Amino acid sequence: MLALASVQGIRPLPRHDITSALPLATSSEWWRRFCLRLDRLQSVKNLRSILLSMVITALLVWALLFWSGVSMGQVLRAFRQVLGGIYFAALGVQLCIYPLRAARFRSLLRNSTWEKDHRVPTLGLLLPITLAHSMMAYVLPGKVGEASLVLYLRRGLQVPAARGLAVLFVARLLDLVCVTAFLAVACLVVGGLELCPAPGRIWILGLGLLPLVLLMAVGLWMGSWFVGRLQRLLDPVTRRGGRVGSFLSRFLQKLGVALGEVSRSALLRAALWSPPIWLGVFLFYGILAQGFGLQDLGFAQSVFGAGLAVLFGLLPISAFAGFGSQDAGWVVGFTAMGAAREIAMESGLAIHLLYALHIVLLGLIGHAWALHSAASFEDQEPEDRDA
Repeated sequence: MLALASVQGIRPLPRHDITSALPLATSSEWWRRFCLRLDRLQSVKNLRSILLSMVITALLVWALLFWSGVSMGQVLRAFRQVLGGIYFAALGVQLCIYPLRAARFRSLLRNSTWEKDHRVPTLGLLLPITLAHSMMAYVLPGKVGEASLVLYLRRGLQVPAARGLAVLFVARLLDLVCVTAFLAVACLVVGGLELCPAPGRIWILGLGLLPLVLLMAVGLWMGSWFVGRLQRLLDPVTRRGGRVGSFLSRFLQKLGVALGEVSRSALLRAALWSPPIWLGVFLFYGILAQGFGLQDLGFAQSVFGAGLAVLFGLLPISAFAGFGSQDAGWVVGFTAMGAAREIAMESGLAIHLLYALHIVLLGLIGHAWALHSAASFEDQEPEDRDA
């Protein structure tokens, strides 16, 4: 059909809009109905995936509760012991994170040549997009909501899909580098000062994470050259094909394209925003940990426990809203710091519920804000838009 359209001089439409091109390419009614049925089947498939993710989430949470001996009643009662000062301090820290994320997106998007013909990515435009994307990325299973950033940037700022995907990819790589760096420093502090039951193992873990942080940081900075070296190094694996080889080949190709889209100056500016972002995230978790029964632990120990939770949550296998995987990381991390298993599970799930509630509310505000900004822009005169 696409070939026929090109022969007739008709511009091919995107794959997801193929049904609207049917009147142009063919007049067969049965073909149109067939394509519509395919769309319905795809919708049913997506619905099944979401429902399956919810079931897996419920099973993971139930297994963690059963293993730790904690009931949901205990988790809900834990909210009563949190002081108002602790809660509002944590909420204030969380609200400060999103402008920092928006500023990082702005650093990655800035391009003087592109901005001559498009809207300048100001913080006022990027903040609602950041809020909306954070909710979609957090709530949808398997990290499929991450792709919403590409859609929001394209609709709100006319950012090409390739550049939007590159910005998303680089931002997530910066997150991975920063979280791993915080975790490595926390391991060295906790292990060196013997603030946990097994300080030697934690200290060795910190030493092992440092080369990994350095390797990821150098890879980001060297960009396409580093990806080319990796492709040559892993060529025997990618040539064999299979799931692992195909995955590595696609990942390295996307990584090379993404790093080629972002200049070194933009990458450096974005990298400077990343430590304050994750310092805020760990402060949020650390403040709430003090109110949920973990007040005997210091900030470095809270960074270790929350760092494992964040890393578990970054995995693409995470279920609905990260429940199950992130909670498992929290329990493993805080029990390694000497916390009781019941308190670790109770506090982890309670804080997770609170964080999810905040991010959903802020995401809804972001969607409403973004729609209002888009409507205001469409109401302007063409010369005002250009200005």
